Amino acid sequence: MRFLTSFPRNVWLLSFAILATSQVDYSQYVNPFIGSEGPFPGQGYGGGDIFVGGARPFGVAKVGIDTTAANWSIAMLNGGWTPDGNVTAISMMHESGTGGAPKYGIVPQMPLTSIAPPVNILDNLTYSQPRVGQDTASVGYFKTLLQNGVQIELSASRHAGIVQYSFPQREKHVLVDVSHYLPGSPGDPNSQFYTGGEIQIHASRRSYSGYGTYVGGWNNGAPFTVYFYGEFDTEPETARVFRGPNTDPMRGYQGLANGEPSFPVYGNLSDTATSGPMNDRVGAIFNWNSNGESHITSRVGISFISTERARSYIRDEIPSWQLNDTVESAVKEWNDNVLSKIQVPLDDTANLTNVRLLYSSLYFIHLMPSDRTGENPLWESDEPSWDDFYTLWDIFRCTVSFYHIFQPVYYESMIRGLIDIWRHQGFLPDGRSGNWNGLVQGGSNADNVLADAYVKGLRGAINWTDGYAAMKTNAEVVPYNTYDPTDFTASTKEGRGALADWLELGYVSQDRSTRCISRTIEYSLNDFALSQVAAGEMSSDQEKYLRRSAGWQAIWNPEVESLGFTGFLAPKFSNGSFNNSGYDPLVCYECEWHAYTYEGVPWEYSFVTPHDMQTLIDLTGGPDTFEARLDLMFKPNTSIQPLGPNGAGISTLMNIGNEPDFATPYLYNYINKQYKSVLQSRQLAYQYFRNTNNGLPGNSDAGAMNTWLLWSILGLYPIVTTDVYLLCSPWFPDLNITVNRDKTLRIRATGLEEGYFVQSVRVNGEVWERNWVEHGDLMVEGGVLEFELGGEMVEWETGSEPPSPGHLSG
Repeated sequence: MRFLTSFPRNVWLLSFAILATSQVDYSQYVNPFIGSEGPFPGQGYGGGDIFVGGARPFGVAKVGIDTTAANWSIAMLNGGWTPDGNVTAISMMHESGTGGAPKYGIVPQMPLTSIAPPVNILDNLTYSQPRVGQDTASVGYFKTLLQNGVQIELSASRHAGIVQYSFPQREKHVLVDVSHYLPGSPGDPNSQFYTGGEIQIHASRRSYSGYGTYVGGWNNGAPFTVYFYGEFDTEPETARVFRGPNTDPMRGYQGLANGEPSFPVYGNLSDTATSGPMNDRVGAIFNWNSNGESHITSRVGISFISTERARSYIRDEIPSWQLNDTVESAVKEWNDNVLSKIQVPLDDTANLTNVRLLYSSLYFIHLMPSDRTGENPLWESDEPSWDDFYTLWDIFRCTVSFYHIFQPVYYESMIRGLIDIWRHQGFLPDGRSGNWNGLVQGGSNADNVLADAYVKGLRGAINWTDGYAAMKTNAEVVPYNTYDPTDFTASTKEGRGALADWLELGYVSQDRSTRCISRTIEYSLNDFALSQVAAGEMSSDQEKYLRRSAGWQAIWNPEVESLGFTGFLAPKFSNGSFNNSGYDPLVCYECEWHAYTYEGVPWEYSFVTPHDMQTLIDLTGGPDTFEARLDLMFKPNTSIQPLGPNGAGISTLMNIGNEPDFATPYLYNYINKQYKSVLQSRQLAYQYFRNTNNGLPGNSDAGAMNTWLLWSILGLYPIVTTDVYLLCSPWFPDLNITVNRDKTLRIRATGLEEGYFVQSVRVNGEVWERNWVEHGDLMVEGGVLEFELGGEMVEWETGSEPPSPGHLSG
């Protein structure tokens, strides 16, 4: 059983992470373990699946431990760190908060105190190590103690890592196994594999370099190669390369060892090991004198371009052998570029739990995607390069809207990088990792990302002519079928796999396509996104895509009844008839790739029309019936569909553990009952988000879950593809946030001590009668947003409801 620290900082760091007295070290309020466990103590299942280790904002390197799966049926290995697994390596690359089959866990080292049998360095289960005591983590720092007595401390720069080993008075070995990666569950069609590599030990024995090539992972990616350069501060006594049969071949290929254990062959007469024509596993073992305790420090750089560039990152980013120097640098970068851009009162009256939730959320949403500018091995371009959009399906709903106001320079770079992927590879990604587009869970949701940026005025160096052309590719070009075992029916790599249905029928049909309901909903929003950008880039297209965005109405079946209400989204055949054979909108039959809906039941998706709430309210029977249906979403013990890890322990139809429901608690604003939006969002936040290891209701999903909480704390919620923010209720009496590069938005709240329900609002001093604001009101030049709060639930808004720009009146 692992017992984790519940504090975001540690005594070890306090000796050197003291900043100038005039500057606040906001990193002390980050708890890197929020979401590291699920509802079952000591297990990751149902938790955030987060990365725990050393990283920089949007950095390429995410340095942390890799662990084993104690039970594959509930394994959550994507972040590398788990609460209950044994350590198999410290590796340089990880994702954070993602579900599905793991990706990365590559370019490793592993400290060992014995390499004699039964240890077999080609089988990490023979040397994997339990951890002793508490793991410790803070911004830019991680520490653990292995059962063999080796203490590991580490940190990271943007493209490199530094690891300090404290060995006991025993043998001292560091294993570098190029073939190491995070494995998927046996039989998982999306597992990743090692396909080849090389390692060379240099003349001094203090350094080594090489590359590894890997394939697969959650997005079923093509092979990608990572180059590395590693070095030690102390010269080893001996160093040997080794090779051995590749016992974990790609799916469909036979293992060379024929099911028998494979053992290493050491290259005693050579300093280089290459995988050769049979993709042999290769690596190196470094050994030091076993007398006395000792510290051995290693620096490792990675690059998608060359070993020389990997080495240059060490020199440029980690010039010191002192671990503390890199930790201090990381703390400074996080404070300067992220954490200090939101400031709240930190005096004796501060609610420190809320403070930690705020700054921890900021931290987690900046771990992904990865800024690979200068590291694109596929084509030459003057445009930025970004990877690890894992996935836009998760972050389009509210994360990118936060990037827009909070990190506009990074966000402009992301948008340019997305468009450049289309230029050179034909489609925008929905998910992308390891330089490869895939998987597409629903719609072509890069369209939503681009539209959200466009309508809010992001221009800079973005080529919006190409941006719109990229979106139009999604809307008009059927992607080729990838015959992915995840879903053989259409492309899962990019674009809209069910586009042929959409173009012919105006909806996605049950008999021709999978995920027919959720895809119809998402394609509708995607086409609305096109209409928004077309308004400025190609006005002749605007009406076409606006009308196509109403396609979701074609699968609204007014005859379906459930829980006392009539009218729901329903599966429809290509001949125009509905499937009325036992259809129940309370279930989706696993909510996966071959279901009616993806990661949510039809009841949930029947609220997901953010561009046209007016029509939805009319179809449900008007404001009163809509309110009653919405109320039922939050009633306990109404869900009958097993929710899996993203929703473990949730019994309501409203599942905050999955992204489709993110906006649902705020929909009361559309009937001018904002107090109910406050009530439901606060109750969800208080119940499911905590400053604890089990502090998230599901996968963090590249920070999507953390962003939902962050918007709640601010008292706002963005409606994606529009310039509208719904007003809710802030958590702090005074908060300053930097927006639009260098402007300040101040959010003030009086009366918090009496309650969190809104009594009145002022925007830049003006009495505000609407429960929503537009981007230009506060996010361009900054401003002041003032809430008067209290304990009384009142309908304070007297102005118009939030707009429905996708509504068609004829």
